[in-house]
Amino acid sequence: MPFTIDSARGIFPGTLSADAVPATIARFNQLNVEDQLALIWFAYLEMGTTITVAAPGAASMVLAENALDQIRQMSFREQSQVMCDLANRADTPICRTYASWSMNIKLGFWYRLGEWMEQGLVAPIPEGYKLSANAAAVLLAIQGLDPGQQITVLRNSVADMGYESGNVVKVSEPVEVPKDMAERTPVAIEGVTNATILSYMDNMNANDFDALIQLFTPDGALQPPFQKPIVGKDAVLRFFREDCQNLKLIPERGVAEPAEGGYTQVKVTGKVQTPWFGANVGMNMAWRFLLDPQDKIYFVAIDLLASPKELLNLAR
Repeated sequence: MPFTIDSARGIFPGTLSADAVPATIARFNQLNVEDQLALIWFAYLEMGTTITVAAPGAASMVLAENALDQIRQMSFREQSQVMCDLANRADTPICRTYASWSMNIKLGFWYRLGEWMEQGLVAPIPEGYKLSANAAAVLLAIQGLDPGQQITVLRNSVADMGYESGNVVKVSEPVEVPKDMAERTPVAIEGVTNATILSYMDNMNANDFDALIQLFTPDGALQPPFQKPIVGKDAVLRFFREDCQNLKLIPERGVAEPAEGGYTQVKVTGKVQTPWFGANVGMNMAWRFLLDPQDKIYFVAIDLLASPKELLNLAR
């Protein structure tokens, strides 16, 4: 076999991903808990100005209502402790529940707390509070990113909070019924006519994950932005169901070329709109596919691009 997952990751090495995103996330993680929480709230207050507005209706908040109700009934001191526990990854019932949620639910949870803070139902930032110099620098860095990169930083800043035990059962929104064929609008990609690539985009846009996973080889892998590859059809399907519902992929152009051993490598660039941050902002993305001789997906890497001009960079 000419490729392994590790070697497949190297296709189209000229793709420039948004390295500022993991760098900013690393700086956020180095802040103390008080600064992390304050930065989240300051970022919430900035939403709609320099930071993209979240879409609270995207999360199935029914699954978080019990925890939110508990927090709403607490004193301000207790509420502050819960938020510190989440950032500290303490072993508490609420932290365990939080760790079990999908990303959509976590984002909706923090958005709801932010709304309640403005309404005076949740412990507010103390009047006159100022971010530390380090936290202010991180907030400034977030403000300097493009909207799609801001989304990723804010998403990842709350992704790993809570306490995850080894046997945690993940809770996510019910998988929506795939769109009827009559409701689907097939994509067109300048420079790419491969049926597998087009079907990948179309099935993702239709939430048709059962059809989507059939495009992969049994040992196929998917590499989300700034993560390690997810290997095997069962694991990839679980990722689709938990993290990819209601995405809108807008591929624009691409290039396909032969690779060794009868494989084909394809690079597509375009945008992705996410349900949790609204349809007005598209993240600049690249998809790097490696197809086996039977046109099945052996590997696909999804890259958040460094800049809009990278949408035109299809060089090998």
